[in-house]
Amino acid sequence: MTNQTELNEKYQNLLELLRSLGKIAVAYSGGVDSTFLLAAAKEAPADDLVALTMKQPYFADWELEEASEFAEELGINHHVFEVGVDEKIRENPHNRCYHCKSITFTRFWEEVDKLGFDTLLDGTIADDTQEYRPGLRAVKEQKIRSPLREAGFTKEDIRQMSKKMGLSVWDKPSNTCLITRIPYNTHVSDQDLRQIEYAELFLMKEGFSQVRVRKHDNIARIEVDPGKIEELAQSDVINKVVPYFKSLGFSFVSIDLEGYKTGNMDKEILKTLNEK
Repeated sequence: MTNQTELNEKYQNLLELLRSLGKIAVAYSGGVDSTFLLAAAKEAPADDLVALTMKQPYFADWELEEASEFAEELGINHHVFEVGVDEKIRENPHNRCYHCKSITFTRFWEEVDKLGFDTLLDGTIADDTQEYRPGLRAVKEQKIRSPLREAGFTKEDIRQMSKKMGLSVWDKPSNTCLITRIPYNTHVSDQDLRQIEYAELFLMKEGFSQVRVRKHDNIARIEVDPGKIEELAQSDVINKVVPYFKSLGFSFVSIDLEGYKTGNMDKEILKTLNEK
């Protein structure tokens, strides 16, 4: 863990960087990283500031609602744009994130130019460069600035600083788009996305904050924190989860005994790519 003195210095460097960028727009998901970036940009302060969010079928509706609430909580102008699922993305290729971010950033740049702003920022952090992130190619191609990465902020740094700043999202579990719950190179339907969304929301309401429902054809594979597996396996929980999941259209419901791990769906594609 970064000590508080070093973290404060890192944060001051971030504020100085943000002040130098003029009128800025932030690609905003409502997650911990982009919310922290918005709060820092407001404090800097930026010359002018706007948050831009895409409403897409592969993001849960509750995520958008939370993003809007957080932007309102911070007192920041928030623009939401709705788009469908591009066919390249619907086939779920290994570089899906690249296509998604390319489409998103292109739309956001149109808004940035219309507003007469100077810079488009995203919430990429230092940790992201150590993982499988094909979307980083789009960040580079479209000249998106990533102040959190440039200032060396890790996820742990951001949570620690967000808590100190009183941001309500400081302990929000990490999340990704719903397509990440489906194996690569598998066609993704809107029904698949809603099945996953409602299944995960049900589990969250049951008290499982960090959860993924991976969809393998008609099988639901549930991942929760390893320390929560025993709780999930209790008969009173199972007797609620299984009927509900089957009502969504799943034929079988399973628990992953290894628990939740970030990038679980990336293992096989990384192995394949490394062999080429």
